[in-house]
Amino acid sequence: MSEAVTDEQIQQLAATARPYSVAQLRWAPDRHQEGADAIEFEHQRRMVSLRAEGVIAVLCPVLSDTVAGIAVLTLSADEAGELMAADPCVQAGMMTVEVLPCLGFPGDTIPA
Repeated sequence: MSEAVTDEQIQQLAATARPYSVAQLRWAPDRHQEGADAIEFEHQRRMVSLRAEGVIAVLCPVLSDTVAGIAVLTLSADEAGELMAADPCVQAGMMTVEVLPCLGFPGDTIPA
């Protein structure tokens, strides 16, 4: 850490926190079922569409044999859970999903 952060700075940032949800998609045993490539492509199309609509604020595919991806959604945890349960890969048993409520700070970005 290169810069000391004051209590006031922490309080100012905390005051800007807004509710979001974070979804973690994990690969499931049926990942390699027949037709998996087509199902995964529809999953990708859906996730990119949700991102374009602003429902997904941050989309992070994960390069792992266990975790498939993480998404920060602009929905409540209940709404995000329902939305993610309808995902093609989740429906096909290729992925499982865990959705947690979280707080985020508007304006945070992933560096270009």
